[in-house]
Amino acid sequence: MEGILLELAATVVLVTILSAFARMLKQPFILAYLAAGVIIATFGFFHLSDRETFQLFSDLGIMFLLFLVGLEINYTSLKLVGKVSLILGLGQIVFTSLFGYIIATLFGYDWLEALYIAIALTFSSTIIIVKLLSDKKELRSLHGKISVGMLLVQDAVAVIILVLLSGLSDGTGTSFTELILTLIKGFLLVSITLWIGKKIIPKLFDHLAKSQELLFISSLAWVLGMAVIVSFMGFSIEIAGFLAGLALSNSLERMQISNKIRSLRDFFIVIFFVLLGASMALSNLSGLAWPIIVFSLFVLIGNPLIVLTILGFLGYRKRTGLLTGLTVAQISEFSLIVAAVGLKLGHISNATVTLITGVGIITITISTYMIINANKLYKLLQSPLSIFESRTDKEPGIKKSRKRKYVLIGCHRTGIGIAALLPKNQLLIIEFDPDVVHKLQKKGYNVLFGDITDPEIMEDMLITKAEVLIITSPDLQDNLSVLELYSQKRNRPTIIVRAQSKEELEVLYKAGADYVLLPHLTAGQILGHILSGKDITKGIKRIRNKEMEALQL
Repeated sequence: MEGILLELAATVVLVTILSAFARMLKQPFILAYLAAGVIIATFGFFHLSDRETFQLFSDLGIMFLLFLVGLEINYTSLKLVGKVSLILGLGQIVFTSLFGYIIATLFGYDWLEALYIAIALTFSSTIIIVKLLSDKKELRSLHGKISVGMLLVQDAVAVIILVLLSGLSDGTGTSFTELILTLIKGFLLVSITLWIGKKIIPKLFDHLAKSQELLFISSLAWVLGMAVIVSFMGFSIEIAGFLAGLALSNSLERMQISNKIRSLRDFFIVIFFVLLGASMALSNLSGLAWPIIVFSLFVLIGNPLIVLTILGFLGYRKRTGLLTGLTVAQISEFSLIVAAVGLKLGHISNATVTLITGVGIITITISTYMIINANKLYKLLQSPLSIFESRTDKEPGIKKSRKRKYVLIGCHRTGIGIAALLPKNQLLIIEFDPDVVHKLQKKGYNVLFGDITDPEIMEDMLITKAEVLIITSPDLQDNLSVLELYSQKRNRPTIIVRAQSKEELEVLYKAGADYVLLPHLTAGQILGHILSGKDITKGIKRIRNKEMEALQL
């Protein structure tokens, strides 16, 4: 026992150090976990794979990961997946798996291993993509919403595939009859779970939620109890996690449960990826170099091209297609879980798991930088990408803009207050959130769909010859780019930008901004100006009425 604790402590310390480096390099922590396994196995510090405790932790990590996936995929979310995301998600799955299967068979893999490889290449990491889009403040953009919807479709399909695969025996003896029986058992299991989750679980957990400690213990008891039942029915315990989460997804306590279980998930899933990295280091890599390179290139280049083609066919612009396509230029943690489950069930060899893990490491690393620098990539590829644009355009917003006195970039909390005070016929709004665009158009505003990182929008902005340009985005680099664009212009407009700190305010003034909006300071100045006026009551009433108009928008 002391030896296991020492090894566990050493593993966690190594993972912590490597995770710090991953953060410095702006890489997902999953790469640090895999790297820790590789280092441990390569230098022979100890043999993780020989310890049953580590293997149990690994299985629990997958189970808790899928538990949270099931918990967070509620029925309302599934209904809210848009038509475009559904078509794109299913289309990307079909074409990626088809081409992936063909490539795998050309490398000599048998049908079952080729199928596992094809499935692994299909799915992209929801966790990584949502984190990157959130950091870039692009979750509410058109490509952000399409990407998240597509990933939700991928996750749903991935879980269905996991349920099916986990119910099969060794692939060499799988018959058509067994496949049908597995489908029937899986359908019954999911149906019963959904019924329990709708009729029984909400009432039970509403009662248990009166005690936070009891809620946590009850959640664990529910997951582990499902593991016993599911295992008895011939499915792997990993699937029990998803079904247990799915049953709780409609309960009012699902967010509390999720917050309590997440730390357990994070600890156990670290062991899973460390073991996966160790198994990769101990595998024979001879003959795998070319397959790993080819499959990685297919995911990095082929997947975005598939998405570009589908979105172009649906009538979306090349920029939206590229930015959405880059979000599927890596394989996900689901891909690695599918591979691990396949190895556990005897469907695939350790070499195939190593192949999929290698592709995961390469694609996650490179695609992270591709997504971070997506706008720079678009500028480089803008001309050749025109072949993916159809003549019909489904994106919201007007395409031509006349001369306007005011151009307002960004119309959310700050921008909407400004828009309410300006005359509509002299105002052009540039907004990247399609929902906001539709709402503003219904209110009679002139709106151009896009953002200031799009060269076409920048060009249109110059054509308007605005007298006043207002940017409510707090992104420093975007604001500096606009100031640089106008720095060489003779008749430049009055430029108002937004900062998040005193340091940014000083940088923007030095770059040529006429006024820098610092929300708290500006709000205080406005209120102070009203209070210092002759008729305080009249001034407050006037600004209050204008603010209520803005809130109605």
